Amino acid sequence: MRSSRLARGGLLASALLSILAAGHAGGARAADATIKPIDAGYADSLALNGTATVTSDRGDHRVIELTNGGFKQVGSAWSTGRVDLTKSFETTFRAHLHHGKPGADGIAFLAQGSGPRALGGWGGGLGYRGISKSVAVEFDTYQNTPDPSSNHLAVVLGGNPDRHTAVAESSIPLFGKPFQARVRYDGAAHVLKVYVKSLTAGAAEELLLDQKVDLAARTGGTSGWVGFTAATGDVTSVQDVYDWSVEAPLA
Repeated sequence: MRSSRLARGGLLASALLSILAAGHAGGARAADATIKPIDAGYADSLALNGTATVTSDRGDHRVIELTNGGFKQVGSAWSTGRVDLTKSFETTFRAHLHHGKPGADGIAFLAQGSGPRALGGWGGGLGYRGISKSVAVEFDTYQNTPDPSSNHLAVVLGGNPDRHTAVAESSIPLFGKPFQARVRYDGAAHVLKVYVKSLTAGAAEELLLDQKVDLAARTGGTSGWVGFTAATGDVTSVQDVYDWSVEAPLA
């Protein structure tokens, strides 16, 4: 595991959540605050594993590069503090999966109970295969045997990407062009909703997944880590996440 000092740009991890939770007037939960991009000076707020690193794009945004275009790579990036998975939370991020055509294999957003060193299998494992205490939302760009297409989203339980609990064809390309995703969890109703949006001017957000799932039960505890995994196989791509924000109560 490596921890990274993040400069200006769009990455949020639990160190910033802790600061906002402590400083918000009236003692309100962190979920009540508007989360801003992380600034220089917040060290050790993001746990990086495998091929994951923090770099800059051409616009000088700070980017989590989960894979860099090599063969059979696996990367993960997690908040270093735990989020209360019994409560509601929301996360928004932008992703750019690119470099070559076709590209593989995709990324996943996870809530997991295994810890900030968690790293799964390469290729169709999307970096989370084998992370058994997890709920994954995958953005899959390569059609392996169990997949409906090379451009789909899915909810996956127990670190097994061969079995989709819910699946949806993406309404926008997941590979080649940057896109925005929003994941919202209703802790009272145990409902996970996933939205995607093109970054084209005037594009509308679209709800693609609406699945009942108890995150605390599936991750093995009342709290866990949130973050991303990605992998490549014999087909590759560069897989970046940026402008990541989280509104969540810390455990």
